[in-house]
Amino acid sequence: MAAVVPAVSFAQAQPASGTTELDRIQVTGSRIRGVEIENQQPILTVSREDIARSGQATVADLLQNISSAGSPAISRADALASGENVGGYYIDIRNLGANRTLVLINGVRLGATTGGYQDLSQIPVSAIERIDILKDGASALYGSDAIAAVVNVITRSRFDGAEASVQYGQYSDGDGGETIYSATFGTTNDRGGITVSAEVMEGDPVFAGDRFFSAFGDAGPDYPGSGFSPVSQNGSWYDEATGTWLTLREGGNPANRGDYVPHTAEYNANSNQQMMVQTGLERKSVFTNINYDLTDRITFNSDILYNKRTTDQQIAGYPYQSAAFGTLLSGDSAFNPTGEDIDFRRRLWEVPRTTRSELTTFRVVAGLTGYFEVNERPWDWGVSYANNRNEVTKTGHGDASLLATGPALGPSFIDANGVARCGTVGSVIAGCTPWNPLLPAGVAGPGSLGNADVQNFLFPTYTDSGETSSKIYSANLSGGLFELPAGDLGFAVGIERREETGRFVPDAFNQSGNSTGLPATTTQGEYDVNEAYLELNVPVLADMAFAQELTLNFASRYSDYSNFGNTTNSKGSFLWRPIDSLAVRGTWAQGFRAPSIDNLYGGIGGSFESYTDPCSVGVSGSVAGNAACTAAGVSPTYVQLGQGLVPCTSWPCQTPDQFISGSNPDLGPEESISKTAGIVWSPGFAEGLTLSLDWYNYKLSNYIISDSVNRILRDCYVLGDASRCDGVTRAADGHISGMFYGLTNLGELETEGWDFGARYRMADTAFGGFTFDWQTSYLSQYDSLGQNSAGENVFIGGAGDPGLFRVRSTLSTNWEVNDEWNVTWNMRYYSGINDGCVTNRPCSDPDRYQLGETAPRNRLGSNTFHNLQVSYSAPWDGTISVGVDNVLDREAAIMFSGGNVSTGFPYYPEFDIGRFMYMRYTQRF
Repeated sequence: MAAVVPAVSFAQAQPASGTTELDRIQVTGSRIRGVEIENQQPILTVSREDIARSGQATVADLLQNISSAGSPAISRADALASGENVGGYYIDIRNLGANRTLVLINGVRLGATTGGYQDLSQIPVSAIERIDILKDGASALYGSDAIAAVVNVITRSRFDGAEASVQYGQYSDGDGGETIYSATFGTTNDRGGITVSAEVMEGDPVFAGDRFFSAFGDAGPDYPGSGFSPVSQNGSWYDEATGTWLTLREGGNPANRGDYVPHTAEYNANSNQQMMVQTGLERKSVFTNINYDLTDRITFNSDILYNKRTTDQQIAGYPYQSAAFGTLLSGDSAFNPTGEDIDFRRRLWEVPRTTRSELTTFRVVAGLTGYFEVNERPWDWGVSYANNRNEVTKTGHGDASLLATGPALGPSFIDANGVARCGTVGSVIAGCTPWNPLLPAGVAGPGSLGNADVQNFLFPTYTDSGETSSKIYSANLSGGLFELPAGDLGFAVGIERREETGRFVPDAFNQSGNSTGLPATTTQGEYDVNEAYLELNVPVLADMAFAQELTLNFASRYSDYSNFGNTTNSKGSFLWRPIDSLAVRGTWAQGFRAPSIDNLYGGIGGSFESYTDPCSVGVSGSVAGNAACTAAGVSPTYVQLGQGLVPCTSWPCQTPDQFISGSNPDLGPEESISKTAGIVWSPGFAEGLTLSLDWYNYKLSNYIISDSVNRILRDCYVLGDASRCDGVTRAADGHISGMFYGLTNLGELETEGWDFGARYRMADTAFGGFTFDWQTSYLSQYDSLGQNSAGENVFIGGAGDPGLFRVRSTLSTNWEVNDEWNVTWNMRYYSGINDGCVTNRPCSDPDRYQLGETAPRNRLGSNTFHNLQVSYSAPWDGTISVGVDNVLDREAAIMFSGGNVSTGFPYYPEFDIGRFMYMRYTQRF
């Protein structure tokens, strides 16, 4: 919470009548009235005009384009994501993780999922006045999560009149249509007003098969087929006699063993044909602000938000591998061509996996703010209550029930009417429909997966549900204690109580592990925190030679959590103006992130991990044949097996079996130390020009991480720590068929870089007015704690790797003509990245070493995307805007190592996926 609700302070004036008028001023980064924190700390402001000129559909989309933003944790590009957070859109500043950037609405925390993620998409863009991004640690003022930055969304208030807007756009490929309807109404009088903003947004999905980087699988258009999966829609079975996988030839008889031929690459599956590269989205939201002066010195303020968000995902049919579930095709099945139980593989192509995530948000904030004087010195006070509740329902389809696949693959026969029946003659299994997994997709016949009865039997509908609640009570007081030679000593103090509860309940099938979906159990827990803070703003010097201003700011916050105990975090900053046009600033701050409900009380979850088995031959640091590997029953000649139990040819290699991970109720808070230093210069020889340069450094410790698969394997097999082998299960062939690993406070991370900003507002010319805004972020260091092949803790540098761009830069040029025409050209630049090398693919640096190990890389070039918008302000108070994003239809290079592992595509979510064109009309009344 800020000093009052929302984050406001009051400037005062004494009119002739002698009454006090209150002027509402928003403040981000300080709780003391009148502090010019935008110069004292690095703050970036996105104005309403900036929003209008962007054409973006959500706040997250808008903020993702700022230079200091990192790769989003989850976005519309992430069709592969699962769990409670799917469908939300989150902002990650400094690449420190979305749950380490605190999001506020008018100074009040936004509600979070059980994982601590705050969904920015629920805020209607039409309701926003501006967005402040404090690019600095601020836990001393705002508490947990304010490690990397604070994003404060300031909404419109005391709006008088009405405006309505409609926008439609789509990609030049003819897909991804997006429609936005919005309206804002307001009425005011001399004491206050009410403002209501409503918005409806509908976004169509985009499929991977319609984009150059994903249409041909993970390998891209130059290597079609090489990234396809052997677990395909054609089906195949393992012939033990020949040691080969066989598939039905085109036009073959599925009952004739002789019609099965070796399963070669031509039968593999391009799963991307069924994948979404951009999910579908529908959002309906209403935001209301009520602001009313009860007296000349007391104001009531309330924010009310309702949001209903629906997200649709689709990924390819499940790659079913019978050995993983112990459901071989019975030798007594009517569809078995051998008469013996056989191991088979079949992608469930006819039934893609779909998920509909529906989130409903109810948010109410109410508070009183006031003003009084002590010895003619102004003081502000505020009390408030906030309640934010999220309800989520997820409906899934396309994962097979293991309770159904067992009998469907068991004994069966064809009755006298030619109908396939489960069981045996005279002992039919009621309600069961047999399945022929060897019949390729698109081929009709008994037991075909294209048969509606087979689908209805194998594929139930799954429903997950969850609810989170956040209640915040706060009281704040700020003012001037006494006058110093350079000005008033500013003072703020406050208390806050926050109660967090959360629950997410997966479908009973997922909880029991009786489906092909990832197993998961219920997450449920709660905690509360009581906090108190103190802030001082000390003006040391003013109006002196080489010290037009020297101000120090100090803040500290004490937090007492019901789960892990207490923590105290402090912050200090300074602002020095040697001359009026130059400001030098710096901060030092402690920060923390309390473990989330999911971290502490989450259920178990499953995933198919990519890892390197040190007991495998052919890998760097292999210990194949040593005592630990031999004791685990692994052959000295074992080669790690990947998807489809096919020997791996490159590492890390993805497991064919689900690994299980879980929470840890004994976790403590993450801790951080952040430092910034910078200058702001407005040179007198160039009126309208402002330059800024800021250095930052963050060090995180006790970072909550999963105890990685590779770390466990190295401890167990390389270092010989037998206690670390307990969670590892191996099959008879040597491959790791199961593993359990949990969360721990073992992570460390350090990042450092520079931000440069230049804004120039030229004097008006005969051709109109020009404004240039250039923002650049340079990442000089991004080191995280890891382990080398010897199991030693080392810091592994990541700057320049995918998602960790060395340089991100934006340049906005705006041209205004006669208050009627406005032309905006935006450029986004991403520096080149270091992709991993893959066999038979380009590799620019094959002999590279890192930490004494071979670490080849392929250097990919930089990318620049251009956006253009032209708008016309009509005489009837309407505005027509036409825009094109990615004007030049830029296509970035394919990342052969897999690119963004969260999306599953060799392309990064920051990169545009095509040329997007839109038109918007706004009418004011």
